[in-house]
Amino acid sequence: MTPTSGHLTRRRLLGYGGAGTAAVLLGTGAVTATNTYAMPAADGDLFTLGVASGDPSYDGFVLWTRLARVPFAADGMAGMPDQPVRVRYEVSADERFRRIVRTDSVLAMPELGHSVHPEVTGLDADRPYWYRFRVGRDISPVGRTKTAPDLRADNAELRFAFASCQAWQDGLFTAYDHLAEEDLDLVVHLGDYIYEYGLKTNKRGVRLPAQFDGETFDLARYRLQYALYKSEEPLKKAHAAFPWIHTIDDHEVENNWAGDISQVDSEPDQDPAVFRLRRAAAFQAMYENLPLRRAQMPSGPDVRLHRRLPYGTLADFTMLDTRQYRSDQPCGDGDHDVCQQRYDPDLTMLGGQQKQWLLDGFSSSPATWQVLGNQAPIAQTDWDPSPEVTHIWTDPWDGYVAERNEVLAAAKERSVDNLVVITGDRHTNYAMDLKTDYDDPASPVVGTEFVGTSISSGGNGADMTPEGEKFLAANEHMKFYNIQRGYSRVTVTRDEWRNDFRVVPYVLEPCAPVSTRASYVVQNGKPGAELG
Repeated sequence: MTPTSGHLTRRRLLGYGGAGTAAVLLGTGAVTATNTYAMPAADGDLFTLGVASGDPSYDGFVLWTRLARVPFAADGMAGMPDQPVRVRYEVSADERFRRIVRTDSVLAMPELGHSVHPEVTGLDADRPYWYRFRVGRDISPVGRTKTAPDLRADNAELRFAFASCQAWQDGLFTAYDHLAEEDLDLVVHLGDYIYEYGLKTNKRGVRLPAQFDGETFDLARYRLQYALYKSEEPLKKAHAAFPWIHTIDDHEVENNWAGDISQVDSEPDQDPAVFRLRRAAAFQAMYENLPLRRAQMPSGPDVRLHRRLPYGTLADFTMLDTRQYRSDQPCGDGDHDVCQQRYDPDLTMLGGQQKQWLLDGFSSSPATWQVLGNQAPIAQTDWDPSPEVTHIWTDPWDGYVAERNEVLAAAKERSVDNLVVITGDRHTNYAMDLKTDYDDPASPVVGTEFVGTSISSGGNGADMTPEGEKFLAANEHMKFYNIQRGYSRVTVTRDEWRNDFRVVPYVLEPCAPVSTRASYVVQNGKPGAELG
């Protein structure tokens, strides 16, 4: 079978997602190999997929690159030899590399697609660093990153952006050109970094090699999909400018998947065991292509993505995973006129262990602002302006009402004064108040949700649509709606959270300008969005 042919079976996927422990440790620098492992002589740039850094701590970060001489090679191996390659990295206190503070080498292993993830520690808090990689005489582009403030630091400001949903087939990644020029401490990506769909037909009007035609199912094809996305210059530029914090939504594996359950679509085999093997392939490719730490290395079809990253005492980033542990969507995963099953108290988005971890974090965090990195909207989004809630999607938290109410009530009970949820998935900009029970008009506002639009998914978009007018009429807690493409830029101080919705007017042509469509603020101790 070729990497792009047909659907999955147990036989076709046995063995995928099985990168060994040794390969992982050699690629992160946790253990050292004494052999030279030089790159065989060949022509072509090794660093076609760029460089990146991620998950900043007060004393370090993880660095990333993936060696790829031929990124679109049909076998998914990017033109690399079936042997390890030694990669040296350098971290400098200045951009000209006159003050190198860390240098070491790691092995790029074929079992991990010749990616490396060295974790750097022992650096100064809250300051920029520059980094690069070397393989023989080949030198990578330079990346800039930054450590977080000390855990006890009384830091005055945080500036970051959040983004999601970058369907290659729907348009250009121009928004990242502008994001890369912002003055930021970090970037949060909320999922749908890739889409699993075939690309034979696309809005860009580009004819790709045949290996991109079909849907993505196996490891070779997931590697190819990441290679295509990461070859985009605006995305490479944004990765090289700031450290990123990543989680996933559905399209990194398959649209609307839930736990061990595949989307019910044209696939003839819905066997959960087969789908777990597909997840293993998808998660391995995800790890190979993103700046993730050892703690986020998958074990077959399982990966620990929920984690908490403090930014001094100003903010805690609590990254959620609302895919791996969730119940199947009630009434199916689409939109529905009536779905009483969504009130079932046994339905979960988070799973029991992750939910308890989240609630414990509400109680223990000393941060002024609690930031939840979330995939699909928590706030209610009713389609119908009539008094009754009659038309909703069940894939987001509207399908899991009891758990939503429990989480938001717990935030209030545990005295979380400044809960802000940042969300992707919807390809639309929203500013919304979070309430403990949307069926009760007297329910208090306990937090704020900012849903960010897509980078490209959905094509050009629009400022307002008839659907948007219905949403604003049906959801009193929704303060803003916009369906242009772009990202959110956030400035956080002790007194205020400011969310700037940064948008581009089109993505089907190059060189689109960026502007701030609207700004909304949250005052310290006063949950809810206000026009800024």
